[in-house]
Amino acid sequence: MSKKENTAPIEEQDTPAAAAEEAVPSENAEVTETYTVTKEEMEKMENLAEQLSNLNDQHLRLMAEYDNYRKRTQKEKENIYQDAKIDTLSKFLEVYDNLERAVSQEGDEDNVHKKGMEMIFHQLQGILTKLGVTVLDPKGETFDPEKHNAVMHIEDENLGENVVAQVFQKGFLLGDRVIRFAAVQVAN
Repeated sequence: MSKKENTAPIEEQDTPAAAAEEAVPSENAEVTETYTVTKEEMEKMENLAEQLSNLNDQHLRLMAEYDNYRKRTQKEKENIYQDAKIDTLSKFLEVYDNLERAVSQEGDEDNVHKKGMEMIFHQLQGILTKLGVTVLDPKGETFDPEKHNAVMHIEDENLGENVVAQVFQKGFLLGDRVIRFAAVQVAN
């Protein structure tokens, strides 16, 4: 082709590009294409569409199952940690009780051993506080069976019904969970 032939206006040229430009629809026009398929091809496409739908459904169920598994194992890990923490702390509560008894004994305030016991007891109290442990000393409070263990009942007109009259052993909480129930005497 020579250069003179290409300089003709586009309408006059009979090239595939010119034909393609004429075939391009405007932006507002809707393009629909029609295909002819056989009955076997149509059944095959329907089977493939059904298989795709089934696989998509399986995939979504598997993703949901995995998400539930992930959440459940995360919760179990947190519970395992809390259970181990509670088990460990419950062993130290006996030491707490013994130190509290030793500190509450009357005696010489200038005794070096007693001062040492008080320091150790206060240190243990500080550690328990840092770990999130709350001490329950419910004397004078209403009896709560979720936090208290009633070991005795007394008749006392000065106290109301279901009021804790005496605490035999303090209770302990870690967050909302009971490490040890408070052993109490309840007035009827």
